[in-house]
Amino acid sequence: MRKKLLSMLLCATMALTMAGCGSNPDDGSAGSDKNGSSENVSGGGASDETVELTLWGAEGDQDFLKDVVAKFEAAHPDQKFDIQIGVESESTAKDTILKDIEAAADVFSFASDQLNDLVKAGALLNLDEYGEALTMADKTLDDVKSANVEASVEAASVNGNLYAFPTVGGNSYFLFYDSSVISEEDAANWDTLLEAASKTKKKVGMTLSSGWYLASFFYGAGFTTGLNDDGTTTMDWNGTSPDGYTGVEVTKAMLDITSNSAFRAIADNKLSDSIASGDLCAVVSGTWDAENAEKVWGDGYAAIKLPTYTVGSGDQIQMRPAYGYKFEGVNAYSKNSGWAVLLAEFISNEETQLEHFKQAVQIPTNKNALADESLAENVAVTAVNSEAEFGVIQLVGGKYWDPAATFGEIVAKGKLKVDDDQGIQKALDELVAGVTAAIE
Repeated sequence: MRKKLLSMLLCATMALTMAGCGSNPDDGSAGSDKNGSSENVSGGGASDETVELTLWGAEGDQDFLKDVVAKFEAAHPDQKFDIQIGVESESTAKDTILKDIEAAADVFSFASDQLNDLVKAGALLNLDEYGEALTMADKTLDDVKSANVEASVEAASVNGNLYAFPTVGGNSYFLFYDSSVISEEDAANWDTLLEAASKTKKKVGMTLSSGWYLASFFYGAGFTTGLNDDGTTTMDWNGTSPDGYTGVEVTKAMLDITSNSAFRAIADNKLSDSIASGDLCAVVSGTWDAENAEKVWGDGYAAIKLPTYTVGSGDQIQMRPAYGYKFEGVNAYSKNSGWAVLLAEFISNEETQLEHFKQAVQIPTNKNALADESLAENVAVTAVNSEAEFGVIQLVGGKYWDPAATFGEIVAKGKLKVDDDQGIQKALDELVAGVTAAIE
């Protein structure tokens, strides 16, 4: 039966390959010129052939992925595999992949805000065209779509076509804190949080040199970012938001926070190390740091939505985090794309998502996994889920990240002065000019 399924898969994929010839890479489709021979496209073939695949995932997921690969191979005992696992952060996957798509992994994890750029570059396999591989797992693509929450499927789709398997929801950040020294009331507002922290002789940490974290202040005040069809980004942070706040006012509020002696600006990708140091009593991070925070703070371990912050004469604004998902994608140039699709789906299935949550507190998108009682009892899950109603799906182009990181670094290092409206406005104008620049 297995060989018959493989034969059916091969024939189906050959037909798709022939239909795809001459496709335009800009539409994200994958033709036969990308994937080599029809045998390679199928990912199937005789059971005595060794299927070679490369899988990329976050550094903290390496042991988890080894277990997943072992289970995947056990699920296909008649097939020989050589699956190599490499380290690549979801946050930087797009940048690495687009340097050389053909040299990138067959299967890789990435954050949802990278989807449009990857599709536009032709780096992702269109799963609606190549989903026949799932027959090997007795599934259809409709099964996958219906198994996951609708918002995650929509986020993984472009023009109605699914380009990745949803794996993780609640990809966002909130406030961890030590409840033995910081009360829940104190943690709700930056002013009271920093005041309480100063009494402990410890710090409150946050990354500002990242457009992902930085945006929460501006999104909270009603400012926006957007993605145009040509890949450029829209941004209004140097003006006045629909809520009536100016970008200058928001920046001043940030400077009030960063100039406080109880605040510590943390470099991007250094949050985990900072928590482990024991120097913090609170930190803005996500579920991936839950175990770390609980280990450091013990019985005091707690989590809550992002704080409000003070603007102007005293208005309290709720920070709104960038809120997204993590996906498992298949390289459009994979020489064994059929098996790559099967592996990516296996990583995204109900059992694997639930195991990922148990090992690394990664919130599932699978509906059945989400219903597991272990999620309801988790402090970090409760915190991130409380932000779902006001979290922002961050859609930006590639030109967004460097200028946003630079602006956040300027604020964090106090290079702007709170009483210099003109200097702040100039920095905001430069930020927006860089972010919204045309793609060369």
